[in-house]
Amino acid sequence: MRGKPEAFAGLDAFVAERGDALLATAILLAGGRDAGQDLLQAAIERLMRRWNRIDGDPEGYVRRILYHLAVDTWRRRSRRPEVLTSLDARTVPDVTATLDLRDALIRALALLPPKQRAVLVLRYWEHLTEAEAADRLGCSIGTVKSTTSRGLARLRELTADWAVDDRTTNGARA
Repeated sequence: MRGKPEAFAGLDAFVAERGDALLATAILLAGGRDAGQDLLQAAIERLMRRWNRIDGDPEGYVRRILYHLAVDTWRRRSRRPEVLTSLDARTVPDVTATLDLRDALIRALALLPPKQRAVLVLRYWEHLTEAEAADRLGCSIGTVKSTTSRGLARLRELTADWAVDDRTTNGARA
C-alpha cells in the first residue's frame, strides 16, 4: 500500500469482517469463484482510493462498486457469457440435488440481461428492498420493480421444463 498506514485505518478490519459476504455476492455476480475474487479485488482497490472520504457504510459503497463493475463487464462482452461454472462444493452442503439445483439456477441467471441479473441478485440474494436496490444501482424504484418482474418472468420461462423433467424422472423411479 502506498501512503501512510493511518490513511487505511479500519480497512483491514472491515475486509476481515465482511469479506466472505462480499465474496459470495461477487461470485454470484461474476459467475464463478475465480472471477468473483477478481471482481472483489477490483472493488476493494476502488474502495482504497476513497477510503478516507467515505461517510457512513463502507459495505454499501463496496457493494455498489461490485454491481457497477459487474454490469460494466457484462456490457463490454460482445457475446453471451459462458462463464457461470459449477459451484465450489464448499459453498453448499454436500447434497447432490441441492448442488445441482443451485448450479442450474445460477446458469439460468447467467442467461438474463445484465440489469435483470443485478436486480435479482440484489433483491433475492442480498434481500434488499426495492428502494435499497434502486439506491445501489442508481435508478428509480419503478425501474427496479419492472426489471424484477421481467427478470422473474424470464427465469420462469427458462425453468418451466424443470418441473416436467423432475416428474418424469421421479415417475420413472417409482
